[in-house]
Amino acid sequence: MFTIKNIPPSSTQSFSDDIPSTHRRRPAELEAMDLDEDEFGAGPSRRNIVTPGEMITSSKEYMRGHGTYVEETNVISSVTGTIERVNKLISVKPVRSKYVPEVGDLVIGRIVEVGPQRWRVDANGRQDAVLMLSSVNLPGGVQRRKIESDALKMREFLAEGNLLVAEVQAFFGDGAMSLHTRSLKYGKLRNGQLLTVPPQLIRRLKSHFHHIPPPCGPTGVDVILGLNGYVWVSNGTSQEKREGGEGFDSEGVYSDKNDDIPPEGRQAISTVSNLIRLLAVQGIPLTDTLIEESFNWLNQNQLPPGPLTQPDKERMLAEVVGIEVSA
Repeated sequence: MFTIKNIPPSSTQSFSDDIPSTHRRRPAELEAMDLDEDEFGAGPSRRNIVTPGEMITSSKEYMRGHGTYVEETNVISSVTGTIERVNKLISVKPVRSKYVPEVGDLVIGRIVEVGPQRWRVDANGRQDAVLMLSSVNLPGGVQRRKIESDALKMREFLAEGNLLVAEVQAFFGDGAMSLHTRSLKYGKLRNGQLLTVPPQLIRRLKSHFHHIPPPCGPTGVDVILGLNGYVWVSNGTSQEKREGGEGFDSEGVYSDKNDDIPPEGRQAISTVSNLIRLLAVQGIPLTDTLIEESFNWLNQNQLPPGPLTQPDKERMLAEVVGIEVSA
């Protein structure tokens, strides 16, 4: 068993200094949302954990939100999680829950069924997502309406078990996600490894496609952070190929064959995957910067390939993340 102790910040360091500028709320947003510290511990620097059945406050003064219910005159928590308050609205964000999608989210999924004019996709949500035939690119990047012959070739594009990266386009009436891959960045995934982490650990970033350059493998390593908790780690490619420029194989976007990856490239993929697993086990939110800094730490310390020893894990977490892990 392990216990995690946060290293206290220096007296001149504020809580917000630990948060990258891309993840901080603007002052105007905070003022509009009225997120002051209060007796619930719902301020920006405090998070109180509540359990199901625990009374939070009076329903006469506050409105109940998600994760709560009203009993007599009290607002009661219905899940285990942290209290969040926006003005007079009290809600509880579960510590662990299924992925809750939003339009524009980037997700990674697995094809579970091929149906008429559509694919059913496991996207780690409360229900399967749907990818319509009209929402994918044809091989070669041809832009035209899908016809009957395209419907007959659907399994040649995406078959059961194939992995893909897509974007949430909309929602159907029953709440199911509608996905699309109408971009050269999206589509079938190859040459890599799939990891599963809690969706709460994936932060919304400007881009969820990240490239770790050499010496992380001969050609680097590509990492895709799906907001649904699926992470794809694969052999690195050039920027032109990733964005559909020179060298992009438009005819091979639906190929089922992996490229030949040298042992050094496989070792790099395995190393990055182990780092992501280590950070996820400790409950540390994942960002592209943190993953690259962790690999650079390994490279600077010239550690041998393979899983980290327990002392090396503790040292890396202390120096890179700033948390102290003791047995």
